[in-house]
Amino acid sequence: MTTRQEPRIRSLVIAESCNPEWESIPLEGWSHYHALTEMAEIHLVTRTRNRESLLRAGLVEGVDFTAIDTESMIKPLEHLVHRISGPNKGWAMVTALSLPSYWMFEHLLWRKFGADLRAGRFDLVHRITPLAAPVPSPLAPRCRRIGVPFVLGPLNGGLPWPPGFPQLQRQEGEWLSNLREAYRLVPGYRSTRNAASAIMVGAASARADLPQRWRDKAIYVAENGIEPTRFPKPPVRAPESYAGRPLRAVFLGRLVPYKGADMLIEAAAPLLAAGRLTLQIIGFGPEREALDAQVATLGLAEQVHFTGKISHFEVGALLAQADIMPFPSVHEFGGAVVLEAMAKGVVPIVVDYGGPGELISPATGFGLALGTREQIVAALRQTLEHLVEEPAQLAAMSTAAVARAHARFAWPAKARQTLEVYRWVLGRRTDKPDWGLPYTDAA
Repeated sequence: MTTRQEPRIRSLVIAESCNPEWESIPLEGWSHYHALTEMAEIHLVTRTRNRESLLRAGLVEGVDFTAIDTESMIKPLEHLVHRISGPNKGWAMVTALSLPSYWMFEHLLWRKFGADLRAGRFDLVHRITPLAAPVPSPLAPRCRRIGVPFVLGPLNGGLPWPPGFPQLQRQEGEWLSNLREAYRLVPGYRSTRNAASAIMVGAASARADLPQRWRDKAIYVAENGIEPTRFPKPPVRAPESYAGRPLRAVFLGRLVPYKGADMLIEAAAPLLAAGRLTLQIIGFGPEREALDAQVATLGLAEQVHFTGKISHFEVGALLAQADIMPFPSVHEFGGAVVLEAMAKGVVPIVVDYGGPGELISPATGFGLALGTREQIVAALRQTLEHLVEEPAQLAAMSTAAVARAHARFAWPAKARQTLEVYRWVLGRRTDKPDWGLPYTDAA
């Protein structure tokens, strides 16, 4: 652990996506950066599109952060991505077409901070975002040449599309992911990893995707986390609190094919129709119209409530009203929504493939085996029926879920893990940090 005698580490943090007012990766970038500022001397480098939000959050430009303008390149690329990939995004295409803007960003960053790095004004450089493994860093070899440690990650990805769902890959516009191994041929891929002093990986799939010659640098630090101020610990739930009422289920996520909201509705339909379960769907996306039609066809309009798009600041209060969160996503790298549910005492039911299965434990959630659509629907229905019959068991799992989320996945805890990675690359500790994969439950 860090000792009081050690000087605070000075880190130049790169998070081109870093915004406290947005969601997904920009919010992850902000949360990771902000938690680190409590433990080290941090200067943030990000894109100009985040400037106003950072200023509203109280940061001082030039002191706390530097914004680099690459909008002239980003905006046309974003338009092209939308035209090619459509509403479901197609993340492989997004990443591929965004590479030139990342190269430009780091080129301008070096022009701005190269002299400071050569002069030793920072102890290390840490690139938090982008999270995608294919994105190389032209800055990493430059840092290595001048003797400044470079920390990469947490990276995520490397999760193949499940073989039982080829149609989802087409619906998501992810045809380019069939060539995902080709990203290792991207200029800078090898040099980035050769130059990195540590590679933080955010999931088992990301570690497995890393060639063996770099595994000695790999340290698992989960990609996602929860912000304790937005998801404070809830009151402890008593077993009797589940009695005499329908079980309350919530789904949280973008309404896109691979998230599986349609599988949840199908699995839950008999229990919803019988009045033994209610379902709230929090989120928005291109599948909303199809889900509305499915609900209408099943005659469940009174039992299924769609919130539509809401602010991420409202999510915690809605989660607190639920008992369980069935989340049958079949291609999830991270799964921040699973942690958010756990932090509010809501017990997750996930497909044990990718990130969600690594976030829960047997004491805090239910993991369904990956299979065909029919098999997942059947397993989910069986789990829901079991919980409706014996809901009191959720009380202990709720308490354990809250403890696990806050002890292992709160951003302050993740910042402490990152700080230990910093100490390792700077030679302030001799053993490589290792918290296990997956993390154990809180003691």
